Amino acid sequence: MLKKLSSEFSHFRSQSHNFKILVLTNMVYALVQPVIDIFVAAYIMRNSDDTSKVVIYQLAIYTGIPLTFLLNGFLLKYFNIRKLYSTGMMLSGVSMVIMMSLKTLDLTGIAIAGITMGLSFGLYWANRDYLAISITNDENRNYYYGLETFIYTIIAIAVPATIGWFIQSKTGESEKHNAYLIITGVVFIITMIASMVCFRGKFENPVQKKYIFFKFHPLWYKLLSLAMFKGLAQGFLVTAPAMLIFKILGEEGALGNAQSIGAILAAIIIYFIGRFSKPSDRIKTFSAGLILFALGACLNGALFDQTSVIIFLLLLLIAKPLMDLAYYPIQLRVIDIVSHIEKRGEFAYILNHESGLYLGRLLGAGTFLVLYFVISEDFALRYAIGIIALLQLCSIFISKKIIAQGNSIAPEKNDIEEPKVLEETAANLV
Repeated sequence: MLKKLSSEFSHFRSQSHNFKILVLTNMVYALVQPVIDIFVAAYIMRNSDDTSKVVIYQLAIYTGIPLTFLLNGFLLKYFNIRKLYSTGMMLSGVSMVIMMSLKTLDLTGIAIAGITMGLSFGLYWANRDYLAISITNDENRNYYYGLETFIYTIIAIAVPATIGWFIQSKTGESEKHNAYLIITGVVFIITMIASMVCFRGKFENPVQKKYIFFKFHPLWYKLLSLAMFKGLAQGFLVTAPAMLIFKILGEEGALGNAQSIGAILAAIIIYFIGRFSKPSDRIKTFSAGLILFALGACLNGALFDQTSVIIFLLLLLIAKPLMDLAYYPIQLRVIDIVSHIEKRGEFAYILNHESGLYLGRLLGAGTFLVLYFVISEDFALRYAIGIIALLQLCSIFISKKIIAQGNSIAPEKNDIEEPKVLEETAANLV
């Protein structure tokens, strides 16, 4: 066992300096992700008991993200990518402060906090996606995303349970509110540490300065349709566990425990899939994740009780990382191909990709809100996830077409890698 662990550690150490720094930066920041994704939604539920406000908060976040992607493209002309990446991480703490300072959770305050969090996510993801594509290649991307997902899943064991226990250990609304304030302070400290780690990397800005285009290769439009289906679930799936658990299971303690159950098994599975799978295995990995998600969502819709919610959360713990593990390398591979064909910088595609995600997020969140206001809250919680999960199964067929077309038109590997080397050399000379 120790020999195996030593071998895996040696494999990590054999990666490039920037590869290791990016993984370590994201590992530190991952400590606050469960707080942002789960417990902010739980805070809104606790103080308003209104699931529509949670979804509206999520919509505000997703509106801020594409706007910040555009802003980030402009800022990259003047600021080093490390500064923008770090600012994105630290803004997440600012958003939480805004939320905790609201005396009443009205729609205006929730929207401001959500937009601020969207700014944070936009700066974080825009720069993280570019760095991921610039420091990896198609051969080690499964490993990169498998390693990251393994780290995130392990953190998902400890953080939700610890925070849930911490909040539940307090008695009275005042003490529980103070607990959220303490958590917000810890988030600030962690984001500062993540920023310091980031500055150890030798990350360079994109050389090409034009990022906005309106016509693309047909392969890219297929990827945008796949992004729309991915965004469909993101529309409210991030906060759906919090809403379900508050309505069905109870409070934050149950939330933390439910999120932690099964995470160890999921982490091990994801790591080894990422470590040893090949690019040709991505469709199988993607399909497995989508099918598990659909099974859990349909079970939740059929039974809508404590058992079905727990099973859904367990399946989601495995399904979501499986989907991400396959989706991101597919996305970056397509960017490699079309950027080479169209002679454009990668960031132009990272920026445009967000439009596909945003459309899907609007449709996903809109589905929930329509069911909520037209029929009922319980109906929306019960069936919206199942509807979206079944629609997402279309992604299996789209991804197969993307990979088949990509393989048929892909330039030779050296032709793709050489421009990257030249771009990095040019960046170092600037």
